[in-house]
Amino acid sequence: MENDDVPDPVEGPQQRPQSLMLAFFGNHVLEEGDLCVSSGSVIDVLGRVGVGEQAVRSTLTRMVNRGLLSRQREGRRMYFGLTPHARRILEDGHARIWTRGAVDDAWDGTWTLLGFSLPDSWKSRRHDLRSRLAWSGFGPLYSGLWIAPGEVDVTAVVEELDLSDHVKVFRAQAAEFTDVDRMIRDTWDLESIAARYTSFDARWTPHLATGTGSDADADPIGTRLLLVSEWLWTIRADPRLPARHLPPDWPAVPAQETFRRVAARTEEPARSMAREVLETTRSC
Repeated sequence: MENDDVPDPVEGPQQRPQSLMLAFFGNHVLEEGDLCVSSGSVIDVLGRVGVGEQAVRSTLTRMVNRGLLSRQREGRRMYFGLTPHARRILEDGHARIWTRGAVDDAWDGTWTLLGFSLPDSWKSRRHDLRSRLAWSGFGPLYSGLWIAPGEVDVTAVVEELDLSDHVKVFRAQAAEFTDVDRMIRDTWDLESIAARYTSFDARWTPHLATGTGSDADADPIGTRLLLVSEWLWTIRADPRLPARHLPPDWPAVPAQETFRRVAARTEEPARSMAREVLETTRSC
């Protein structure tokens, strides 16, 4: 079986080629309309972060087969662009990365509860539902009852997985005798979530202390690809819990500040380099 994990040059978590590929298209294609990028350009950029050519080519093929990428041949070159399905995924990720804060400072005390009961034979659909719920901010209060802070619209998730007949959703507030702090600790692994933020901050803060000639300056397109991909991995397990129910030294906010500062430093250099090194076309 092919190993989809590659070493991260900044000693961060190992990232699958598909995760890096989505980060690449999110960085350089999502906001460019119908732009398509040649396979050679994708191989070049992902090679900068340790992904081999064979892994890139096989990942591109898998993503086409899964309906995430479209492709078009022009002469001897093959170009790849985003499908509407991939755009929806990346737009959601874009909002999570760039718009929403790492903690919820304005929580109104409400919760979204989602109950489900699926046949034992639906292991794959159960896994898909749980994965999508976790990304949407839910955690397992009990095995078939998941909960998320605030009002979360899961209509698209339920309809896409064709589970409308097996899912019930409610809005609620905790009764006064409910220990919300304990409920949060029992539902989410706060230590693991905090460790992700702490590790991210430790790995990326040195990039802010270096001057001209650093790795970030030498290869901004590769640095930014790793930065965004790792930040997305870091926040993936975080439901954006209410700030008033988090430990006072919660590391999400300083990690977010580090992310935004490195992102601001690499944004224009990465865009400039992309214009120079990416072979592109339109409407593939």
